[in-house]
Amino acid sequence: MMDSFSKNRKNAMKRFRCLAAVLSLAFALPGEAAPAPWYKWRGASGETVCAQTSPGPGWVRLKAAYVDPRCQRRDQRATGKTGTKNAK
Repeated sequence: MMDSFSKNRKNAMKRFRCLAAVLSLAFALPGEAAPAPWYKWRGASGETVCAQTSPGPGWVRLKAAYVDPRCQRRDQRATGKTGTKNAK
């Protein structure tokens, strides 16, 4: 009878570990991370490129943030625009 008790206990521990692993993954996955914004960068020669990070030394990031790699659609979250006008 001790053998069946120890087998049941081992199985219960395996199930508990599995359940703990599944629950920890389930709580870790729903995090909502936004993709990194794209920016226009201007080089010393005046050339402009679109990239998420600096192309290298001597490049200056322009203010506006974009959601696409062609820097055509502006990112409303990064600019802080909420769609409402400030009352004066």
